[in-house]
Amino acid sequence: MNIHELINAGANVNLTVGANDLREFAQTIAVQTRKEIEREVTESKSEFYYTSEQVSNIFSVDKTTLWRWSKRNYLVPIKVGGLLRYRKSDVERILNHGKK
Repeated sequence: MNIHELINAGANVNLTVGANDLREFAQTIAVQTRKEIEREVTESKSEFYYTSEQVSNIFSVDKTTLWRWSKRNYLVPIKVGGLLRYRKSDVERILNHGKK
């Protein structure tokens, strides 16, 4: 039984935890949390978020162009769980030549 299973089982035990076990547990929690946050944001009904790859395909540009656009505040991504995402509304604004 690993640390995560003990915590989920509600076991009342004393543990001696090694650094590797603690690191593995922290990584597991971080991945689960990132996936939950990413799912919540991408499934949000108020806004849709594109990946860098999707946006580069929409505009037919390289990802380095997206980086330059971000530096110029032309199309700025947001970070979701450590991953870059682009708001659909921002992409549409550019596709519509800046019209709101």
